[in-house]
Amino acid sequence: MKKIHINNDDNYATPPNLYEELNKRFNFDFDPCPYNEGEIINDGLKIEWGNSNFINPPYSQKLKEEFVKKGVEEMKKGKVCVFLIPVSTSTKLFHEWIKPNATEIEFLKGRIKFGKLDENGNFYIPLNAKGKEQSGTKDSMIVVFDGRS
Repeated sequence: MKKIHINNDDNYATPPNLYEELNKRFNFDFDPCPYNEGEIINDGLKIEWGNSNFINPPYSQKLKEEFVKKGVEEMKKGKVCVFLIPVSTSTKLFHEWIKPNATEIEFLKGRIKFGKLDENGNFYIPLNAKGKEQSGTKDSMIVVFDGRS
């Protein structure tokens, strides 16, 4: 069996072109878990979210689940929550929280190349050991919880 390197770093930035495409549709006014290399100032799980939220949560199981559950709570307050998360359709999270509450689920073609931001705020994709840009290790989906309707 081939050994797969899994990077447990939860801190990756969304590719700007993907964010902008979604922002055109949803006009985001808040990000409860923005990319941040330093100390986290606001815990997105403990604060009120905006009216239209973009959420690329940490992919560790516990934090991802907590953010999805918070997104459902915020949707019930009449807000829009747009998640960029890994595809995991066999999980309890998917069947008990995502599928029954989502107003839209879109499976993205190909693997997203998440990145980092340099000291000037420029997006870049880290290179793997062979000098090639790293792709994500999982497929991704956009999950929308739209509480406006």
